[in-house]
Amino acid sequence: MRLSVLMPVYNEARTVEEIVRRVRALPLDLELVVVDDGSTDGTRALLPSIGGIDRLLVHERNRGKGAAIRTALAVATGDVVVVQDADLEYDPQDLVPMLRRMEQGDATVVYGSRILGHNPMSHPSFYLGGRLLSLLANWWYGLSITDEPTCYKMMRRDLLASLGLECEGFEFCPEVTAKLARRGHRIVEVPIRYAPRRLCEGKKIRARDGWIAIRTLWRYRRWR
Repeated sequence: MRLSVLMPVYNEARTVEEIVRRVRALPLDLELVVVDDGSTDGTRALLPSIGGIDRLLVHERNRGKGAAIRTALAVATGDVVVVQDADLEYDPQDLVPMLRRMEQGDATVVYGSRILGHNPMSHPSFYLGGRLLSLLANWWYGLSITDEPTCYKMMRRDLLASLGLECEGFEFCPEVTAKLARRGHRIVEVPIRYAPRRLCEGKKIRARDGWIAIRTLWRYRRWR
């Protein structure tokens, strides 16, 4: 299976070169699609000089993570897709066992679980918020997952494209989870590593994004 790694980037000049290097080092048949989502910190000027990017697209203004993922998905060509944040919180090496799990043929969707990976806990508000979202997803959609807001959501490209994605920001994650559940897809989890960063180190998600995520999960309960 060929893997398309979709990388939305917003103001990650300090880390984007290293994360691209780590992705390209994977022993996989993959393409890397990068979307600069209106960066203002020099990221946009840096990206063309970084080797290993197969497709580079640009948003003239910051539109949000969900919008950047949709832009990347529209040009992706792999059999399977996954989102890779441009910081260093997630280890791309974990994409290898996730793809191997997909290749076994009994799973259409694989999530990388930070909880199963027994990682250092992020700030309590982020950790508890993530556990709450997982609890609500399980309750409202009959799922059994430990890490709903994980970045690493891997599935066939045609499946993700068929979901009619609408969300612009971080609520991409609950939208995808809700729509997959409504379609009856079983979500398989694989343990992954996680190195949480602090707000002062560039973490962008905020408390309001958690409330938006909860509303998004609720909104799609009757989606078809």
